[in-house]
Parts: sequence; structure tokens; C-alpha cells
Amino acid sequence: MEELPTDEDSYRKRILNGFKGKPKRFYGHMRKLQTVKDNVRALRKDDGHLTKNDEEAANTLAEHFQSIFTKEKDGILPRGTDIRKPADIKVDFSEESVLKKLQGLAEDKSPGPDGIHPLFLKSCAMSLARPLAHIFQKSYDSSQIPSDWRTAHIMPIYKKAGARSDPANYRPVSLTSVVCKLMESIIKDALTHYLEVNAIISPHQHGFMTGRSCLTNLLETLECWTKALDEGLGIDVLYLDYRKAFDSVPHKRLIERINEYGITGKLLEWVRSFLYSRKTKVGIRGSFSDWFEVLSGVPQGSVLGPLLFLLFVNELPLWIVNNMRMFADDTKLWACIHSEADSQSLQDDLNKLVDWSNEWQLGFNPTKCKLMHIGQPLQNGVASKYYMMDGTSKVEVQSVNEEKDLGVYFASDLKSSKQCIKSAAKARSVLGLVRRHFRRLDIEDFLIIYKTYVRPHLEICIQAWSPHLQKDIQRLESVQRAATKLVPSLRNLSYENRLQALQLTSLYDRRIRGDLIETFKILSGFERISSNQFFQLQSSGYATRGHTMKLQVQRARLDVRKHFFSQRVVQHWNSLPQRVVDATSVTSFKRRLDNSSRYGH
Repeated sequence: MEELPTDEDSYRKRILNGFKGKPKRFYGHMRKLQTVKDNVRALRKDDGHLTKNDEEAANTLAEHFQSIFTKEKDGILPRGTDIRKPADIKVDFSEESVLKKLQGLAEDKSPGPDGIHPLFLKSCAMSLARPLAHIFQKSYDSSQIPSDWRTAHIMPIYKKAGARSDPANYRPVSLTSVVCKLMESIIKDALTHYLEVNAIISPHQHGFMTGRSCLTNLLETLECWTKALDEGLGIDVLYLDYRKAFDSVPHKRLIERINEYGITGKLLEWVRSFLYSRKTKVGIRGSFSDWFEVLSGVPQGSVLGPLLFLLFVNELPLWIVNNMRMFADDTKLWACIHSEADSQSLQDDLNKLVDWSNEWQLGFNPTKCKLMHIGQPLQNGVASKYYMMDGTSKVEVQSVNEEKDLGVYFASDLKSSKQCIKSAAKARSVLGLVRRHFRRLDIEDFLIIYKTYVRPHLEICIQAWSPHLQKDIQRLESVQRAATKLVPSLRNLSYENRLQALQLTSLYDRRIRGDLIETFKILSGFERISSNQFFQLQSSGYATRGHTMKLQVQRARLDVRKHFFSQRVVQHWNSLPQRVVDATSVTSFKRRLDNSSRYGH
């Protein structure tokens, strides 16, 4: 006899349905259920004593965050290497554009210091669109910004590294006015269009740009590294770390950089007003520090901030001769090492970047920069050392055997075992939370949680580190195997039958599907990176059986190259039907792929 739903079942359904597409709500709910809360605790002050209450802790953090600000040098500002003619950038503050932004607001986001909640703005979108459009246009034309839009509440977030009592181990995340963010979003759209049309942002920069991402950054990087290893070369990689990058950008120099890229007139003056005369205070559980003035940096928590930072560091690749990839402030510099001259060339590049950082007052932190040797050192068997100037001191860059790059762990042999262990552990920790707090999951409940909050941990940038060792493949698969047992009605079935009942595929098959989707994006231009660095189309002299977009098979010597994305996907891609590769959008490609193969959802 079928069980009737209980009040607990109805409550669970209501909660889980509210989690759909809203990870913040899910993790917030889970944090509330934890017995040990992950909050700011007692902090150590300059005098060595610990803070006694939240207000004192807030003021201690405020003092630390103020110490980060850059005191800009007087005198003539430096000039950049890429100077553009002034451009007339059109910004559309029409009622229609404002209404679209209002209707797209996320309802569960927090309000800023003005207390205006996004839920209210979205609910009243039809009534607010016209007056807001008028306010935005007036602000833009006059380069005047309401004082409420230039204030922020800082919510300190622990970095998950170092002592919790050390104020330096907290990241300042700002809550700013949602209304101002709406205006910023419209300006950002116009500015992004200008930057893309004029190809201003460096192709080495993958942060916050359409068609580029953490994944494209890692794919380009590893394509270069695995190819070099396969050719018997070593690679020296320098991971560079800024001192509080987003908070220490000097305003005058930032305005100068923006101006040099042709961004002038009303837009430049509005951005200038947006950056200057900002105030903020730190909040901890309802207790706040005193207000203090923001003297440098792009506003964290703002919409425009990240794009302004990209413009500030955009010229860095022009200063060097070796390879570089950036994702906002995450920067790595490397060279393939044939001889000692290559090591010296990399050291010269590092020196140039330090010179740039001194000139533009965005300093590196040499003690946190890392060096990783990949492959064989020089023929004499001695690995190169690299140095950075920190003021008047010469600091050796710390050598490591593994490094976390854009959320993915890489070892000096480029094997993915460490990342597999970390991904599986994170996914299992979420499974543990679910198992403790949701004891009666049906298939629908399970799929909401598993697809949105568990499986992504097993697949973050997976095309860049997809495992080929059986122990690693099984480690990831075992997480899904365990997860499918969370549905009581399926526990006694075999793993294969559980997958069938849930309409899931193995993670191995999903990785092949993901490889094919990424290949389609690259070949079709949906990823804004060059396809030639990964693939070569077969020439007309080859057999014409199959589709017209078949890829050339390339020989590889080492497993790390054979099993990398651009090599392992070729056979699967070449076996696709013509109708699948002829898709005109990513959505249609996925649909046609799923209908023609075993690689499902």
C-alpha cells in the first residue's frame, strides 16, 4: 500500500522546490542547520589582545581594511602602452532597458545600506522603470551620484586559510545599493560592447568576459603545457599574487588607464564620480564599525568593479615576451625551458612586471607568489630559481610541487589525482549534509539536490583535468554510486538500475558529453578562443565518410598528452553524425547529441 505524504514530506517538498536555481538559499539553509557556525570570531588586535564583542571585532577589521588602501604618489602619472582615440560610447537609459534590468533582478539577494530590497524593485518594476530611467539619465548627464549609492556595508568572509583570529585572513565583501547596481549594469553593457567591438581586452585575459572563463583559461594553459611535455621540454610556471588587488587599485591611475582606452566624456566623468568619495563600514551580526572613507580600489560587490580592474591590468601581457594567462587578478607566467637563457628570459619578464607594479602602484606579494617546475629541469639537473624585489629586499619565489589554479589542483606531473581527491571529498561533504537533514528523498527531490549541489563539485572545469587513471575514475564514480542510494526506494537496485531509474548516466559518459559540447563551442566560435591552438580539421585528401568537420588525429608520446582534452575528444567527435555537428546553437547541439548517443543528462 502506497504511503501517504506526511507534513514532513510536504515541508521538504516546499523547501527543495525553493532551492531550484538558488544555491545561495540552499547553502544558507544548510548553514542554519549546522551545529558549528562558520562566523567571525574573536580577532587579535594590534596590541595582541583579542576582541571582546562584535563591535570591537568590526572596528578591528575596519582598521585592517583601511591599512590596505593605496596612498597614491604625487607627480606625473605614468602612461600606458595602448593609447586609443576618444570614442563616443552610447549608454541606453531608456525605460525599456531599465524595465528589463528590473525584471531580471535576483529576488534572494541582499539589499545595500539604503535598505531597498531587490524583491521590492522587481515586484514594482512596471511602476519604477520610468522614474529610474529619468534618475539614471540625470545622474549620467551631470556626473553626480547620490551619496547612498557610494556607501557600502562590508560583510567579512573568512578565506578558509590561516588563523581565524587574524584580520588579514578575512575578505571584505561589500553590500552596495541595488538601484546603483542597476545603473552600473546598463553602463557595463555599453562599455563591454565597446571593448569587444574594438578588441581592447587582451586575449590573455579570461575573467568576466563573454565566451571566456576559468575553463578556457585552463584549457589554453594545459594545451601549451602538455604539448611542451610531450616534446620533452620542461616548463617553469610563476603564479603571481597581488597584495589585495581589488582594494589597492589607485584611483588616479585607474582613471588615466580608462582614458587611454578611449573612454572619455560623460562616461569617464561618471566613473570618476563613482570611484571617489565612497564610504563604508564593517558589519558583524548587526554590530557595525565606524564609517571610513575608501581611498583606493574598485568597489567589491559592485557591477562595474571587475571590468574596471580588467582595464587597469590589461596591458600586462605587452610587457613580457613569454606566456601569460590571467583571470582578473589571478595571473600566471611561464616559459618552456630549453636552456638557461630561457630561465633568464622568464626572470627578465618577472622583473618587468615588478617594475610595472611599482609604477602603477598595484604591488605583488612576493612571499605568496609560487614557482612550479613541470617536467625535467635543465640538463645539469638543477632547477632554476627566480627572485622578486620587495621594496629593497630580494625575495626568492617559493617552489611548490602542486598549486591550486582557478579552483583546480595541479601537480608538477600534471596528473589529476589530487583534484579528484578534493572534488570527491567536497561532494561527499555535501552528501553528508543532505543525508543528515533530508531523510526521505524521492526521485524528484534527489535530482534537484544532486544535479545542482553535489555533481557540480565533481565536474568543475572537468574538461581541463578529466582523469584517465582507473583509481581516479572510480573515486569520482563512487560518489555518484553512493549518492544514488539516498533514494530509499532504489537502495536495493544495482548501480546501473539506479541510474536508469533516475535517468542519469555514468560520470564517465557525462565527461565525454562535456568534451563534445566544449569542442562544439570552440569550433563554432561560442568560446572566444582560437580553435587552431587545439584542433586541425582533416584535409580533403582524407576519406570523406562521416561528417565534414572531422578533426585530424595527432600523435602523442606521453599519457598526460594522449589523455588531454584536445586529444581524447577527437575519436568521439569524428564519430558524430553530420546532423549533430551542423547544429546552429549550443542548445540544439546538446539536444541532437542526446538524441543520437548514450551521453545523456
